[in-house]
Amino acid sequence: MLTRDVADGVHLISAAYVNCYVVEDDNGVSLIDTGLPSMWSHLEEGLAELNLRPADLTAIVLTHAHFDHTGCAARAQAELKVPIWAHAADHYIAAHPYRYEHEKPRLLYPLRYPKGVRILATMARAGALRVKGVRDLLPLLPDTVLDVPGRPRVVFTPGHTAGHCALHLADRSTVLTGDALVTLDPYTANTGPQIVARAATADSARALASLDALAATRAQTVLPGHGDPWLTGIQSAVEHAKTHHTRD
Repeated sequence: MLTRDVADGVHLISAAYVNCYVVEDDNGVSLIDTGLPSMWSHLEEGLAELNLRPADLTAIVLTHAHFDHTGCAARAQAELKVPIWAHAADHYIAAHPYRYEHEKPRLLYPLRYPKGVRILATMARAGALRVKGVRDLLPLLPDTVLDVPGRPRVVFTPGHTAGHCALHLADRSTVLTGDALVTLDPYTANTGPQIVARAATADSARALASLDALAATRAQTVLPGHGDPWLTGIQSAVEHAKTHHTRD
């Protein structure tokens, strides 16, 4: 599903409870995260609605390398020859999508959070269990402006993964938070700004500390990797995430 202009020149493509974003400027088109494998068709359809094609993509930037954000990356790299950026600390996960650190066993969650089962099952049907690894990535460097369409500033936000980075579009007062801050947790089905459950987070204490880096952007529009956009400012989102944090 395409939602146009969730921020100026930023378009949301969402399926199976996963978000990716198309960012346009006068120099071309960037894709932020690639979702799950089945989202390739959604990407094609969404770009067509924008009068674009996959071949118009000039850059892919990964906020992090979990399988639900790299699902189309290998295909895009092979078919489109498009460069892909991710923080160096996440390059191993990108190449090995199911070898990532997490603080708590995942099998406990369906019993405690049965509403999350529907979300995870939907993600599985969308290809969550068959993501191909992707290699030869370019490194994201924290606190630099990336020379790709949209010219995002890289905000280092480790915790969910060791190399997680948010992307700040300062001229649009927008921050793409990836999974450093979400408004839907796929494991618990809880909504509202939060960090992701320990089933998929490498270091929750570090993830909470990284919220301060997000707040420092002072962005008005918050675009997460899961859940609806948050339109009342990153600072209120961070405050909510800290106030409502649990050790799930």
